[in-house]
Amino acid sequence: MIKHIFYYFVLLVNILPVFGQESNVSTLKIKDIMKGDDFIGHRPSGVFWATDQSAIYFDWNPDMAFSDSLYRYQLKSEKIEKVDFLTAEELPATRRIKHPTLNKSVYAKKGDIFLLDENTNIPLAITQTQERESNPHFTGVGTKVAFEKDDNLFTWNMETGVLEQITDFVKKIEEEPKRSPKEEWLYQDQLELFGVLRERKEKRDLGDSIRKKWERKQPLPIEIGDKRVVHQNLDPKGRYVTYVLMDTKKNKSTIVPHYVTESGYTEDQTTRTKVGDELPTYQLFVYDIKNRKTTEVTLEGLEGLTDIPEFTKDYPDKPYENEHPIGGVSSPTWHPDGSKAILDIQASNYKDRWIVLLDAETATVTQLDRQHDEAWVAGPGITGWFDGGDLGWMPDGKHIWFQSEKSGYSHLYLTDMKGANTSALTEGAFEIYDPFIAKDKKRWYFTANKNHPGDRQFYTMPLKGGRLRQLTNRVGNNEVTLSPDETKMAMLYSYSNTPTELYLQDNPVYNENSKAIQITKSNTEEFEDYQWKDPEIITFSAEDGAEVHARLYTPASNVKNKAAVIFVHGAGYLQNAHKWWSSYYREYMFHNLLVDNGYTVLDIDYRGSAGYGRDWRTGIYRHMGGKDLSDQVDGAKYLVENYGVDADKIGIYGGSYGGFITLMGMFNAPESFSAGAAIRSVGDWAAYNHPYTAHILNTPVTDSLAYRRSSPIYFAEGLEGKLLILHGMVDDNVHFQDMVRLSQRLIELGKEDWEMAVYPVERHGFVEPSSWTDEYRRIFKLFQETLVGK
Repeated sequence: MIKHIFYYFVLLVNILPVFGQESNVSTLKIKDIMKGDDFIGHRPSGVFWATDQSAIYFDWNPDMAFSDSLYRYQLKSEKIEKVDFLTAEELPATRRIKHPTLNKSVYAKKGDIFLLDENTNIPLAITQTQERESNPHFTGVGTKVAFEKDDNLFTWNMETGVLEQITDFVKKIEEEPKRSPKEEWLYQDQLELFGVLRERKEKRDLGDSIRKKWERKQPLPIEIGDKRVVHQNLDPKGRYVTYVLMDTKKNKSTIVPHYVTESGYTEDQTTRTKVGDELPTYQLFVYDIKNRKTTEVTLEGLEGLTDIPEFTKDYPDKPYENEHPIGGVSSPTWHPDGSKAILDIQASNYKDRWIVLLDAETATVTQLDRQHDEAWVAGPGITGWFDGGDLGWMPDGKHIWFQSEKSGYSHLYLTDMKGANTSALTEGAFEIYDPFIAKDKKRWYFTANKNHPGDRQFYTMPLKGGRLRQLTNRVGNNEVTLSPDETKMAMLYSYSNTPTELYLQDNPVYNENSKAIQITKSNTEEFEDYQWKDPEIITFSAEDGAEVHARLYTPASNVKNKAAVIFVHGAGYLQNAHKWWSSYYREYMFHNLLVDNGYTVLDIDYRGSAGYGRDWRTGIYRHMGGKDLSDQVDGAKYLVENYGVDADKIGIYGGSYGGFITLMGMFNAPESFSAGAAIRSVGDWAAYNHPYTAHILNTPVTDSLAYRRSSPIYFAEGLEGKLLILHGMVDDNVHFQDMVRLSQRLIELGKEDWEMAVYPVERHGFVEPSSWTDEYRRIFKLFQETLVGK
């Protein structure tokens, strides 16, 4: 009997660990796929052309080195070679400003300024200093190069080499103290009494007169106090300087403690502030160099500048205050004659964008276009974090182009210099990305998702609008970089299950029968050994009738377990239900593993996602966790009704914004989701940063209702299923504090079916493969145990 008990004990000890392991039947292993690029193969990126277009340069790492290196493909020999460090350092920067008439360009690199002769491809160093020089541009009718140094503008004469300081910004101009009436009487009395004092004063006055004449040849000292000078720019003729004074307010920052450190001590990192900051203020000025006069440009006449936002109707007893409605002024885009410039002005509450024409001589602006959105103004090419959206002068010098969502999608528009005649150059239920005018001034080039929201092709179009001609032909993402003469296209191309590679093709504008040839082959043997799934792009109807796009992965019938997992992408305004290689490539591989184990996987471009126009983009305004969550719930219903999924076997997971939606799903839709894994999640939007959050929810002080209905921490009592929380402890984007606060809330509510895994050395984007592996082993185990009982 004792012998039998012993054998039973030995058997139990050996079997229990097997049941405790992840019962993964896929040939894919979590430890392998979580290596990321080391498993897949490092992808080419950062493509640019040699100025003589003899070679294509790109970043790559086929040898699995510590980091990417620069490579080049020689068009003549058709060979790829690694570029040594010193040669790479000597190459011209990719961002260069073209000379208005000569075949020259100017650029900044490593804090110095260079003039490039594009005929010889030889750069000339204008500066070689320990200080940082930046923002080079041509001026003086193409005879000088202007640049910034020590927060001032300088010019370098291309013919004589003379360096001249143009601006002199100072914190304070010292003035001689004024005498009191008593002191003035004594002063005049002394001069009247003593001749020697009168003589000395006359000599001093003469010296002062000479000094003042000399000072008038120097830059005018401009007092700025504690404000910061941004967007300095000298007009093409060198007569006017435009600049913006930005007054940055002091807001309280948060602290992120680091526990695993080289010093062995806890080290605090000062990070961002929280939403509701006191925002910077902006003042635009024009400095007339010849007349030594600086003038502030008034922006008070902008249409709707003081309008009260629509959301304030929900707070009839709370007055709305916005003392500083200007939220940003861009650098000028000058007309070639230097008399006028286009400026992009953003509202501090993000609900307006004004495109204005600046008259430098009078220091006044004329409004050309106002874009207003009761939610927030955004979209491809419409806003930037610091310097506005895409716009410019047409070749005729009489019209301006810009992008707008007036039609509901981001398209190209044209207007005259009075803003009186505005017309659309493109139209339709698609969006335009990265437009630019061809060098021959006859056509446009841009990327668009005209064929399908998840398919991006490269197009050309006549300058004044007309038929769009598609230049690329493979479904997926075609990221094109034209050669200097625009006759060839270097392309980073990928498809849903085919990672990015570099291709070369003649521009069909000049060679209609051209075909793309593949230059790089980056996949590892390990990656090639698996048959990667091509997810189906489907649509389903949401509860409000909207058509929702999603990626669908379905298992073979012989392994189907009637369970499903819904993946929620991050960022909110991002697209993942597309037909190219996903930036969520680890998650894509994990979904293949899940399908091999019998799961159905749905990856939804919910309300707020990119690629579907204005209404979709703003569908989460004032209620994150509203329609973006109901889209997940409707997706779950769709799987139950159409793909044989059991309603009680559906899990949900995602990171960042995806983690937030996971929390909201587990708290507010427990009938739809039995398990959820929330990664690096926002638990309370009042604790996130200002630029992102205030666009969507306004601020906690002005719109408290939006924050209460959008933050998971207020709904934690709704948890019924199994919740797994995963977070990096040194996350300086979505702070670990968010999940600590949520944990305390769950504890106080007496909730039991939740766990939290913390990662002491990881920030928002995990780096270590061991962390990725631990994270996804736990997620897989959660779904296996909760959804299919393994």
